[in-house]
Amino acid sequence: MLGRWAPATISQPQKDGSFVDNATNRSFKKQDQFLELTNTGASWAEENRQKAIVTGVIAVVLILVLVGGYTLFQSRSNAADTAFGAAMETYQTPLANAAQPTPPGMKTFPDSKARAAAANAEFKQVADKYGWTTSGKLAEYFVGLTYTDEGQTGPAHEALEKVAGSWSRGISALGKSALAALDAQSGQNAQAVDLYDQLAKGNATTVPPALAQLQLAELYQSEGNTDKARQIFAEVKDKDKDAKGKPGAASEIANEKLNPRPTSAPGLSPQ
Repeated sequence: MLGRWAPATISQPQKDGSFVDNATNRSFKKQDQFLELTNTGASWAEENRQKAIVTGVIAVVLILVLVGGYTLFQSRSNAADTAFGAAMETYQTPLANAAQPTPPGMKTFPDSKARAAAANAEFKQVADKYGWTTSGKLAEYFVGLTYTDEGQTGPAHEALEKVAGSWSRGISALGKSALAALDAQSGQNAQAVDLYDQLAKGNATTVPPALAQLQLAELYQSEGNTDKARQIFAEVKDKDKDAKGKPGAASEIANEKLNPRPTSAPGLSPQ
């Protein structure tokens, strides 16, 4: 029985008259395709080499700019912190006391206005030079406080309004609280009530809502509106509790306001 028939290998004539079988011819074609692909890749790489170099340089420059910017920011922030700390030291410098001699080398101020004026100048420098840092924004807040200590209501109001408009929720709350107190002292109770209401509806950690409510209640109390004051005190007393139901500090203060301890007559002790 004859086996299965297979076609014979067909050769193709070459230029020199010789013959090359089909398998060898296919091998040559694959080599040509490989060389063509390699040459194309090399050509593409050469054409795009300059672009790759430029892109790499830009990336390195961006990294250096970011690192340099962060380093500069840290340096400036540290400088702002140092300057703010020095201003706070001035603001906390003790006042001279005629009844108590000052130790040698210890700095004092004759009165609170003189101290406030000296601290105000330092805080203004920090706020003007580093206003974009946290210390710079806090310095602006203390500019307002020191103006208040000096009795300069107009400049104090202007500085505190700037702080109240800060994008930082915590710093803005500090500004609003101080501004409300200044408004109340100036007889502008309606503005003070509005600011305290804003703080009571907020959630800033620097001026907690319960604290703002206490300040608002005390303002109503100072006006003689005791009913409104007691209503707010009662609300704080009931709401200011932790997860276990334990009263917080604001709740205890509100309770004392609602139930003041009776004052003892001179020479008598409370029963």
